Amino acid sequence: MTERVESMLAGGCLCGEIRYRFAGPPLLTAVCHCRHCQKQSGSAFSVVCVTPSAGYEQSGTTAIFADIGDSGKRVNRHFCPHCGSPVVSIADAFPGLTIIKAGTLDEPDRIKPTVEAYCYSAWKNLPPLKGTERFARSNI
Repeated sequence: MTERVESMLAGGCLCGEIRYRFAGPPLLTAVCHCRHCQKQSGSAFSVVCVTPSAGYEQSGTTAIFADIGDSGKRVNRHFCPHCGSPVVSIADAFPGLTIIKAGTLDEPDRIKPTVEAYCYSAWKNLPPLKGTERFARSNI
């Protein structure tokens, strides 16, 4: 994974055990305010990028927490077993897509959230992000 292609985006976990790259730009970049993302990130929200799974490459093996989404379907939340960084989620409700935790990107400024999802559970003391479309639940 050492080749540099301008349309590629890359990232990894805190300790560097997990590295990934994918063909950019993402199909969607969103701020997710759902309670599961809040708990997984330990913060008010999680910023995610959605990309086709076929263009996602990863080195290193993640551990998986099997979660259940609002759809009632499984969401496999992948994280580094060494440092605990959440890396990606694979949701059965969205076959063929990989949901990347944007905080793990090497160059997070290359992406811009355009939507906010699960705003019904957004922290009330945080203002909406400028320029985003807001959804009470999921937008995809």
